[in-house]
Amino acid sequence: MKRQMELLLIILLPILGLVFLGGKIMTLTKSPEQKITTSSSKKVVQKPDEDIKKEQLDYLKEHEQKVIDLVKAQNSKVESVQIDWDQTQWGDGGLTTPEYYMSVYGGINHIEESSWGVDIPINEDNTLNLDEMYIGSDIRIGGRLFD
Repeated sequence: MKRQMELLLIILLPILGLVFLGGKIMTLTKSPEQKITTSSSKKVVQKPDEDIKKEQLDYLKEHEQKVIDLVKAQNSKVESVQIDWDQTQWGDGGLTTPEYYMSVYGGINHIEESSWGVDIPINEDNTLNLDEMYIGSDIRIGGRLFD
């Protein structure tokens, strides 16, 4: 019985340690619900998530040509790029890549069944990192890769 208890502890302790460590890591990472705070000597102002997202979207709309250029660079047959601003999403990469990002989607050459997606990392200060944006979803037409 003592031997069984020792084996059980040998098996359970590393597992419990990993669970504890994983929980600690998750609590240390920034959650998407956090508010950005700006402090002055007199008061602290918090911006709601919706205001931050609106600022990010407005900024991206001012710099949409960078997204268009990235999509066009994927294939020489891309003549025009359409961005569907209504499909914009915000998210995080989860446990393996806990980076926060904004995803924009659209089509090409005015083809209804076309699609693509670009992911744009969000910096810790909630600004967009347009220099490191990347294709998150390849260009497709009707679900098939665009050749």
